[in-house]
Amino acid sequence: MRYINIKSLLKIAGLILIIVSIAFLFCIPAALIYSEPVKPFVYSILICLIPGLLIYFFIPSSINEKVSVKEGYLSVTLGWLILTLAGALPYLLSKSIPGFINAFFESMSGFTTTGATILRDVESMPKSILLWRSMTHWIGGVGVILLVILILPTLKVGGYNLFSLESSMKQKILPKTRSIASTILLIYLGLTLLEVILLSLGGMNLFDSLCHTFGTVATGGFSTKNTSITRYSPYIQYVIGVFMFLAAVSYIVFYFIVKGQFRKVMNYEELWFYIFFITGAVVVTTLILYIGTERNFALSFRHGFFQAVSHVTGTGFATTDYMLWPSIGWFFMFILMPVGGCTGSTAGGIKMARHLIVLRNLKTVFRRFQHQNAVIPIKLNDRIIPDNINKTMLAFVPLYILITIAGMIVMQLSGISVMEAAGASTSAISNVGPGLGASGNFGHYNDFNEIAKVTMIFLMLIGRLEIFTIIALFTRSFWKN
Repeated sequence: MRYINIKSLLKIAGLILIIVSIAFLFCIPAALIYSEPVKPFVYSILICLIPGLLIYFFIPSSINEKVSVKEGYLSVTLGWLILTLAGALPYLLSKSIPGFINAFFESMSGFTTTGATILRDVESMPKSILLWRSMTHWIGGVGVILLVILILPTLKVGGYNLFSLESSMKQKILPKTRSIASTILLIYLGLTLLEVILLSLGGMNLFDSLCHTFGTVATGGFSTKNTSITRYSPYIQYVIGVFMFLAAVSYIVFYFIVKGQFRKVMNYEELWFYIFFITGAVVVTTLILYIGTERNFALSFRHGFFQAVSHVTGTGFATTDYMLWPSIGWFFMFILMPVGGCTGSTAGGIKMARHLIVLRNLKTVFRRFQHQNAVIPIKLNDRIIPDNINKTMLAFVPLYILITIAGMIVMQLSGISVMEAAGASTSAISNVGPGLGASGNFGHYNDFNEIAKVTMIFLMLIGRLEIFTIIALFTRSFWKN
């Protein structure tokens, strides 16, 4: 393995600092409108922009080679860490979130689109800080990665390596060209604009519409209200519910639709499996509420639809406190946490494609009991999955479960109750947000100790970057030349 190109890594780090400093600018108008201090954002801009410019423009531009796989893994991981550290600056400088661990937790939760929070009283926060908090969702969802993909090809730094490693867009069908990346970004912007308009038409003010839209299209879940979406009208709840569903659909599907390639959409098996699973989850949740509570059918369906979609997609918004449901209800929500949306979406979790492939492997095992010598390939979208990729996907699921259990044990040993540790670990690695008990969908993680918070931070990063990206950094072979 050739040496690591430090200049390439620094160049990417500088670019990320420049991008995040530009993002800070959008919060200054909100601070001025609501008569809040602008210094936290001005100082944050200077802290990020100056070193970013120095690194980006004064590092010798001798990056003529594509980054290796090793550099791609390092770039993605270090990039997210730098982004998260920079994103914590407004919280610390405004003193709205005291303590580095708390600020870093909130920032990591935002950029990884987890939506877990340490804030006890969201509504007491400055509006400009709440806007930044929601913007971290939007940026983390797809914005930064696409901007990097648009810019890096001009440096010949092999944006495709970064693109294929980032969990939001892990599909080789998306080409390396800037024009295709621009199309994906336009789709993301289009969904954002459409939801803002629809929420505004439903009576939600512009500020709340922006913040909730950022959390929806990125499947994040940060709300500007302590009770999330509960106080809003059924219309708004259904709008957000529909957009949560759309946000977990693969951007490849949206790309096919924009290009008029509807036959490919019809043959996209993961999409139909996703629709089938969501439908089943909504039906089960509705029945649990209708039979086990005093809700009428219409209210049971609305709450069931919203909470099932919210958990499967990993968004984490809430219209009702599921910890007050019958025990089977909150347990079902717990089961839905790691499910995930489609591959190539902003959703976290295991992802629908992996579930589908595991099921097809199980089917193959049973068929081989009857035909022991049969050669039965595993297919997805009418394409045979290579054996090495199939084995990797099969290894992913048990590894995912083992890391979740390990996180739960660490948190439990640190003093967190078994229920909350299980909920927090599963929620963090699945990038869902709400857990169980006091940290349910109407709760927070402020009362967690620092060991538990750091464990969740690590799990959120693993969940966002997909397990193998992080684990590779801890192997001896990775660091050997």
